[in-house]
Amino acid sequence: MNPITRRKLLTTGLAATAGAAGLITAARLARKYGLIPPDHSVLYGTGETLTYACQRVLTADRPLHDFPRSMISKQPFMNEIGKLPDAFKASQAVNFSDWRLTVDGLVDHPLSLSVADLRGLAMRSQITEVACEEGWSYVAEWIGTPLSLVLREAGLKPEVRYLAYFSIQPSWWESIDISEALNPGTLVTWAMNDGDLPVGFGGPLRLRVPRQLGYKSIKFLTRITATDSMKHFGKGLGSPSPEDGYAWYAGI
Repeated sequence: MNPITRRKLLTTGLAATAGAAGLITAARLARKYGLIPPDHSVLYGTGETLTYACQRVLTADRPLHDFPRSMISKQPFMNEIGKLPDAFKASQAVNFSDWRLTVDGLVDHPLSLSVADLRGLAMRSQITEVACEEGWSYVAEWIGTPLSLVLREAGLKPEVRYLAYFSIQPSWWESIDISEALNPGTLVTWAMNDGDLPVGFGGPLRLRVPRQLGYKSIKFLTRITATDSMKHFGKGLGSPSPEDGYAWYAGI
């Protein structure tokens, strides 16, 4: 990705363009600086590109909104998770002692980490909101291992631009760009509030992406793949979300 400063962004007009001609100009500038999201080809792709490019440049260093402990939701909303595969139930029966998170793709050292392995790495705790477009937002304390530390163990190759990550539920996967992956607030979580991460909230492992909407924080995490392109994953839009009318980049 070519470097672009806030000053250059503003002077070229990407942050303030309006109308059809402006959107076309914005898309060209975004392409020049490598800020094209995987779902740029969908119906509202130009708008998605403009949103992604502007937020990536203007809010890249925005600090995480950490809530006070007094604001932790007393009854956090546990949305429906659907039928879990037999492999999940078998792992649950042994208290997830056999659960593994694999890290593969464009890495120097592919990993297979147990929950205990992750707990042995550096820990971070943060009180953040799961923000949902559909209204079931809540605040909780999330405890886990910064994803950046896991990626450091794996050794990312220089060409990596995205991480695709997968749930034990076969149809559930997402992806984020490497900037989001390396943000200190992006966690592989294994605990919540006062105990282990409950199954209803994604236990034993959930990738928590607090700077994006809740659907980016998938539950029952099993695999992370480093890649230079999303073209060969699903329909090439970065995740199933754009196929259902949601944006790939879900910044809040």
